[in-house]
Amino acid sequence: MAKRLLMGNEAFAHAALEAGVRVVAGYPGTPSSELIETVAKLHADGAARGIHVEWSTNEKSALELLAGASYTGARCLFTCKQVGLNVASDALMSLNYVGVKGGMVLFVADDPGPISSQTEQDTRRFASFAKLPVFDPATPDQGFAMMQAAFDLSERYRTPVIVRPTTRINHASTFFDVADATEARPVPKEGFERDPKWVIFPRRAYQAHGEINERLAAIAHDLADEPALAAFNPMFDGGREESGSARAASATSDSACTAPSDAESAGAAVPSADSGTQTNVSRETFAAAPRLGIVAGGVSAAYAREALRMVEARAAASGAEMPAYRFWQVGTPYPFPEETAARFVEGLDEVLVLEELDHVLEDALLVHAGRTHSSYEVRGRLAGDARDRGENDVDDIAQRIARFLGIPDAVAPANALAAYAAEDDPLPVRPPVLCAGCPHRGSFYAVKRALGKTPAVLCGDIGCYTLGNAMPLDAVDTCLCMGAGITMAQGFAVAEPHKKTLAFVGDSTFFASGLPGIVNAVYNGHDITVCVLDNATTAMTGSQPHPGTGQTLMGPKREPISIQRVLEAVGFGCIVHADPLDLDASVAAAREALDYEGPSAILFESPCVQLVKPAEPAAVSVEICTGCKKCITEIGCPAIGFDADARGPRSKERGQAFVDASLCNGCGLCTQVCPFDALRVPPACQPVEPADTAASRSARPRRADEGSRAEAPHAFASPSISGTAETLADVDGPAAVSREASSDAGSIKDVGRAAAADGSAAAEGGSHA
Repeated sequence: MAKRLLMGNEAFAHAALEAGVRVVAGYPGTPSSELIETVAKLHADGAARGIHVEWSTNEKSALELLAGASYTGARCLFTCKQVGLNVASDALMSLNYVGVKGGMVLFVADDPGPISSQTEQDTRRFASFAKLPVFDPATPDQGFAMMQAAFDLSERYRTPVIVRPTTRINHASTFFDVADATEARPVPKEGFERDPKWVIFPRRAYQAHGEINERLAAIAHDLADEPALAAFNPMFDGGREESGSARAASATSDSACTAPSDAESAGAAVPSADSGTQTNVSRETFAAAPRLGIVAGGVSAAYAREALRMVEARAAASGAEMPAYRFWQVGTPYPFPEETAARFVEGLDEVLVLEELDHVLEDALLVHAGRTHSSYEVRGRLAGDARDRGENDVDDIAQRIARFLGIPDAVAPANALAAYAAEDDPLPVRPPVLCAGCPHRGSFYAVKRALGKTPAVLCGDIGCYTLGNAMPLDAVDTCLCMGAGITMAQGFAVAEPHKKTLAFVGDSTFFASGLPGIVNAVYNGHDITVCVLDNATTAMTGSQPHPGTGQTLMGPKREPISIQRVLEAVGFGCIVHADPLDLDASVAAAREALDYEGPSAILFESPCVQLVKPAEPAAVSVEICTGCKKCITEIGCPAIGFDADARGPRSKERGQAFVDASLCNGCGLCTQVCPFDALRVPPACQPVEPADTAASRSARPRRADEGSRAEAPHAFASPSISGTAETLADVDGPAAVSREASSDAGSIKDVGRAAAADGSAAAEGGSHA
């Protein structure tokens, strides 16, 4: 064993490996991505033996693969973010009816805020909908223990089990004692055994539904009664001074995350907020039984415990009397531990519920009150006593707890900003933008230039390129969910045929969820243009590989799946290529695709800036710049700023643009936008592509109905792509930075494969989110 500082997701990976997981699969999505990357790294290092790990094409594919492995008796782990569970839901709903053999844990990361998601979906609701047990950790430590318990529970009841952390748990870091090496549990000798239960039919589903209901009741009892599981639902009394016998009975552990010892089993000992010790929850323990209760779930439970310590300390300092209260963390929200709830509400008049996303615990307590005809009042989101959306925090919870306990004056303002008037000194707005040098910027700009004043609808998708909606690009009109842009464009084309309809989709999303829409466009003859933004990686979630890169997490490199060949196979009649960093060539390619009647595609190919070494930054000529700001108002690159105090012979009093060399990666797009040649890239970063490479590019067919067409200049000849030494070239204006157009769809895949060759993804999840 070794003590290591780990991020929550890394710790979850170690926990699963120590539990004997054999097959791990999922799809990248912040805040969940680092788990699979950690497993892949440990496997590559030889520390995780006997496992198979992969990024699957999408979440549905991952879960179905794991279902097959689980039927053999292998322990399996599925990973995704909350919206990814929607993609896997078709398989999941049936899987619970069919059941599993090897332990099956679904690691589903929720994103309150949301910070990097399109919804604040609550997986606890999905667990109830699918009738699956769910664990909801308050800390990474507790999540580590829950992950291991989830595998055991899954195999005991032959049901998938969800572990549902949220962003702050996924990305928090603390120290863990982890095994130096792990060995996957072997598949049982009998392996997969043929049985009618594995085939879902209506009659079998009817029987299985009854079995599900019975096991949920049994699991709810276990969560309240079995010590190892009851430890995830700790409660304690606090407030007014405890009796001497209570102090004497206090345990010394500060952890609500581990199973209680044999001596503690009967009473489910739990921590006190003020002392950090554990005390028995029996009524006889305290001089004055509390009338107020506080319930919290997930990371809100950790916030609430810290807030209670703050409130108690401030109350003591101000001389205010801290009323007695009872606190309960619900770490297993579904099935709801009714027996523990009954013990908790005994003698209480009011209960404050603190949770993020939906009012799941609040609803459960209201149902419990109605079923048992209890008189306690439940206060939470529905009553306006807790935030109804977004993340909770310690300061806000402290204020709410103090009001609930009747001592609001004992707590200072939530923080120094509470009395700060933003209107007196407004902070500058800092919206998210595409990275400096991002090839997507060139793609959007070229399409807008090609369209001119033609009426059009531009459908976006999920990824970095969603940021194309921001000014000045203003190139994304819709964004619904992964892959939806392609099929939404078809709907617009049907309803408004007088407009051009385009869909932007990333290369990873193309494979994950774009293919059905691609086929539908051909099958139903929709006149749309699909713009594939191929940057050779899954950039937004941390540069993970995908089928178009050929790189796998298990090591072997596969032949990259060609997007062009897929489009040709399904019947796209017009497929053109362009390097988005070559403006003229990209505009020409876009016009060609837009002029085609029927499904057409533009493959914009240029690697993500995270995969290539930056070239020399561009520079502004003080003598030439006129201060027109076109470089800023046209493409909105964050590396270009404006100095109103700068003076030049042509700009006079207007000021001048400047390039932040620390941000610029020398892509050269801005040099093609400036109408006065005031922006230039130093010649040292302009390599020349060797003749044999250029010849191989020119041999590639451009359109399915033409065979080939003349090569156009392109703009991504860089040493890391061409593999050649730098060659100096003269730079005399915008035309000189126009470079040869790439027609080789596989060329940037080599960049993606090389960047991912050291095990798995190189960057941390959410680096672009």
